[in-house]
Amino acid sequence: MKHARTTLAVVSGAAALALVLTGCSASGSAAQDGPATLKVWTGFTGGDRPGYATIVKDFEKSHPDIRVEMTVQPWDTIQQKLPSAWLTGQGPDVAAVSSDPNAVAQYVKTRSVLPITDTGEGSGKINTGSFAPGTVEEFTYDGKLYGVPANFATLSLYYNKKLFADAGITDPPKTVQEMATDAKKLTTGGKYGIALADNQTIQMWPVLQWLEGGDIVSGKGCSVVQTSAGQKSLSTWADLVAKDKVSPVGLTGAEADSLFSAGKAAMEINGPWAASGYKDAGIDLGIVKVPVGVDGKSSTLGSIAPLSISAKTKYPKQAQEFLAYWTSKTAQQKFSLQTGFPPLRTDLSDDAKLTADPTVSVFASQVPDARLYLPHVPNATKVDSDAYVPLIGEITRGKSVADATKSAGQAINGLTGCSK
Repeated sequence: MKHARTTLAVVSGAAALALVLTGCSASGSAAQDGPATLKVWTGFTGGDRPGYATIVKDFEKSHPDIRVEMTVQPWDTIQQKLPSAWLTGQGPDVAAVSSDPNAVAQYVKTRSVLPITDTGEGSGKINTGSFAPGTVEEFTYDGKLYGVPANFATLSLYYNKKLFADAGITDPPKTVQEMATDAKKLTTGGKYGIALADNQTIQMWPVLQWLEGGDIVSGKGCSVVQTSAGQKSLSTWADLVAKDKVSPVGLTGAEADSLFSAGKAAMEINGPWAASGYKDAGIDLGIVKVPVGVDGKSSTLGSIAPLSISAKTKYPKQAQEFLAYWTSKTAQQKFSLQTGFPPLRTDLSDDAKLTADPTVSVFASQVPDARLYLPHVPNATKVDSDAYVPLIGEITRGKSVADATKSAGQAINGLTGCSK
């Protein structure tokens, strides 16, 4: 998972990292006779961070009339500061508004973000037709585009080869049933079969539900966790945690990562940003596709963080040029090779360098099977924090799935406005 550490800025016109004071204003971003200076806020504090710095540095080399000051700070800091900063015109020109793609909706409601219009093919254009499936729809409201993906990540299954060998398991699981069986067998000697985070994390429990034939909401935004399929999809892994103790209860994303890094958990579902840290920790690491589910298909989570432009920016043209470069084939190929992320562009799926990379290839191979979590669901952020996270917390601590999903379903429908 992505961790919050220090707040740094990349002032790449000088090709160096430097501290940037908070409270920067888009309205004071450049001298009138000098280059335009774009203030950019992101929350990419993890191992993928240098990849974004490279995009900025390369953009400036190819656009000498534009400077970029990128401030990197924890996501919760951005979520606290950005709404008022944009409303008052004191915020950045461009921001990765949240690790939650649904957050764009709140900025659209407050008219804080600029519609993105410079799209299409050709130099300097944002080629939305090449983006990974669902990403354009995710950031489109009332027919207007208000964001582009800062990245597109899928989740894969990380496993500790040594712990598997110690348990006499020769191969990683290929089906969700095998993963459940392996999780039990690997839970021994003070070690856990799997590290399952359920809060302050990119969600992995929806992946388990999809693999078990269930879901969280219907296409109309109505809860389905309380249906027979929803309950069944939660019961298997709830029992494995609550009764078989295959994972500690109540793990944050950072805690799950630490458990796996320490060699105390044999498996974890995670994104590409985690790979370098696990290798540095000395884990005998394996990365494979998420196993296929009960329907014989593999479903994993597609994770995107949106980049949006302030409605009050003085540099709308330059901001869109920046997004065009960020999402370009050149930048995305280089970013993928540096970070292990799959490219957010489908026209790089057959790129020879990317398919030859052992990390990128695993994550990229799952793009066609990736699903978004609560896409365009009203109040999706609150559905997650106020209903889904508490639901998982209850059932992994032994509460009846039937009782927990009944109350969670009511809470979800209240938040989404579903009346059925």
